Amino acid sequence: MTQTLVIAAGGTGGHMFPAQALAEAMLAKGWAVKLSTDARGARYTGGFPPEVEIEVLSSATFARGGLLAKLAVPFRIVGGIISAVWKMQRTKPSVVVGFGGYPSIPAVAAAWILRRPRALHEQNGVLGRVNQVFAKRVNAVACGTWPTELPKEVEGIDTGNPVRSAVLDRAGAGYIEPGDYPMSLLVMGGSQGARILSDVVPPAIAALPMELRRNIRVDQQAREEDIERVTDYYESEAIKADIKPFFKDVPRRMSECQLVIARSGASTVADISVIGRPAIFVPLAAAIRDEQTANARSLAEAGAAEIMQESEFTPESLCAKITEILTDPDRANKMASAALSCSKPDATERLVDLVETLSQTPTQNHRQTEALT
Repeated sequence: MTQTLVIAAGGTGGHMFPAQALAEAMLAKGWAVKLSTDARGARYTGGFPPEVEIEVLSSATFARGGLLAKLAVPFRIVGGIISAVWKMQRTKPSVVVGFGGYPSIPAVAAAWILRRPRALHEQNGVLGRVNQVFAKRVNAVACGTWPTELPKEVEGIDTGNPVRSAVLDRAGAGYIEPGDYPMSLLVMGGSQGARILSDVVPPAIAALPMELRRNIRVDQQAREEDIERVTDYYESEAIKADIKPFFKDVPRRMSECQLVIARSGASTVADISVIGRPAIFVPLAAAIRDEQTANARSLAEAGAAEIMQESEFTPESLCAKITEILTDPDRANKMASAALSCSKPDATERLVDLVETLSQTPTQNHRQTEALT
């Protein structure tokens, strides 16, 4: 009998990329895979294999919308949970894995209600709000960033963050150290870019010493509303640049670059470590739990990355950092090697092992099985 895995994930790349990696691996093992998300999350499922069945359930967050929308949140969530319970009673999934985000609430809650084997995967070094709620109500908590701050009495399992097959295909790709020849900078601010990177990175590159600047090509993600001004700026400075709101071939661009400048979302950090590239991280200051600083810490401590908080992220300071790295080939090489030393390219296999172990767990209400402790 074919076993079924239900993956519950939201609409951001941070949730979707590791969820996609697990889906690909479980399909290869002959499992049926369903992705449980909401209407917003369903718009970001294009990378999933076509064999994955998409289940759209009602969910909501208090972080968006006006007063009426906020008042409707509990009703939408309850409606989604009722629908998930009904579907789960029919399909009886072997395991349910939640990757965080409010779209994961219905499926994870239904698994708890029906006592189906269930786990969470937390990508960041600090639990997200939804995973905080369910951390004591699941059989296991898999941690993408280690160590992860967890509630008392909850023991995490260090799995690492699964990366997509396109990233694994370029794992440990040979690093071309900086020199007096064409070099590439990859600038990423999350799946939709970041305003501060559009404001700071172009003038920082324009201020580089001419002997360095003349060799630079920039691949930069930017918000739709920023693309024209960023493109115009680079053109006015005669700097080669490709500016898009989203790159579908990030693994290729990352493997070909000499330096990455990026937000330190968990998936971005995992991709950089698996491919092995020097990085300058700019953690999102608005993150309530400062999880992006936690995500970047292991690479920074290993000497693979520099962390620049938004308060110090200016064109002048960034220009100095870029210059330091790209004019010191030995340091850049060591940073690339250090990034690889922090990688967990087998993160998907670790998570697969956890899912398979849970599938053999009796459906009862405990947090963690003897097999996992």
